[in-house]
Amino acid sequence: MASGMRLLARIAGRGKRLLPRSHIGVRGLVVDRRGGGADHVLLVRHTYVDGWYLPGGGIEAGESAQTALARELLEETGVEMLGLPLLHGFFFNPRESGRDHVACYLIDHFRCRPAHKHNLEIAEARFFPINALPSEATRATRARIDEALRGASISELW
Repeated sequence: MASGMRLLARIAGRGKRLLPRSHIGVRGLVVDRRGGGADHVLLVRHTYVDGWYLPGGGIEAGESAQTALARELLEETGVEMLGLPLLHGFFFNPRESGRDHVACYLIDHFRCRPAHKHNLEIAEARFFPINALPSEATRATRARIDEALRGASISELW
């Protein structure tokens, strides 16, 4: 009887691995508070999809969300976080799948590494004034900027 229970437990364990896993990503809202002028935000344009986005990506196995964010910012933009980011919100992204979530962090203590070379994923990374975002900035990108910097209500959806 005990061996039968162990077999059932092993089968159940394998079944769990067959289910789709949740995907959790991170995005960084990097804000440059320029003296006397409007805030500027860092956006990236990918090589494989249209639009301007907040930099970020997926959390790898063994990483914390903050470690993944620091890695993604450095890889995509050459921005190095100085200090801990502030969690802006945790969002459900139903457009990707029924299991996709995004943690969005606010970063205002950072430095840009000189002569950063973009990888094959990023076509361009630039700071934009929040009052003059590119027309191709995505809806989710605009929503996070409005929430964090303009006091809009925070949505639960990405």
